[in-house]
Amino acid sequence: MLVTGRATVRSAELSFERGGTGTSLLWGHGLTSSMQLDSEFAPIDWIRVRSRADVVRYDARGHGDSTTTEELLGYGWDELALDQLALAESLGIDRYVAAGRSMGTSTALHAAVTAPERIIGLVLVIPPTGWETRAAQRDLYLRRADLIESGDLDSVIAAARSVPAPDPFGAEWHDRFERNLRSADLSRRAHILRGAATADMPPPDAIANIAVPTTILAWSGDPGHPVSSAERLAELIDGARLVVARSRDDLDVWTDEIMMLLEQVN
Repeated sequence: MLVTGRATVRSAELSFERGGTGTSLLWGHGLTSSMQLDSEFAPIDWIRVRSRADVVRYDARGHGDSTTTEELLGYGWDELALDQLALAESLGIDRYVAAGRSMGTSTALHAAVTAPERIIGLVLVIPPTGWETRAAQRDLYLRRADLIESGDLDSVIAAARSVPAPDPFGAEWHDRFERNLRSADLSRRAHILRGAATADMPPPDAIANIAVPTTILAWSGDPGHPVSSAERLAELIDGARLVVARSRDDLDVWTDEIMMLLEQVN
């Protein structure tokens, strides 16, 4: 049975859902996404995962049904990690698997660096740009925020369609982006993009100290989530398992990989 609720966490109210039994797993979605939208991008069989884990999925601050806060630095991934740790504590969860997609991956990494005693495993799905590759993505977010705030959605959509979809996806990737953008609160969308421009992964030397079972699930052909980021993380985290999806069929194993990680941490 799924339980839904709201928790006041560090000046924000976060909407969450919780269900399942076993090891606790907190899942963070990607930038501009939400619990509702996330399943369109991360093909995880949550019913199956909940058979082995107490799964908490939540809307990050500024996303979905959670509240938006004004301070841009509040959307840095290190700050979102503090939100996640506080949410877990509010739900009575001491130790857990930190998991998520894109922004959720970086949130999980920061949680593992900030509170290593509380993180027992990591599931890092489509790691985003980081470190030396982050500057170009930061500039993209700021340009996109300005266009969105001015109401020039057509330019944003045209620019997005000029970039090939990730290899496992086709035209529906861009169609989904356009649909979600046109239905978004534009002021809120611009705000969280500017907040994301303040974010980066933890320093490599801090990541190299992570010592928990780690699974990294990437896909190819996506400049915003380059395989190089996943490969770098796999090099830094001792024993990390890296799986790269190069076709739609390759995504079918992602739930299996999460289940194997849960077996490791039990």
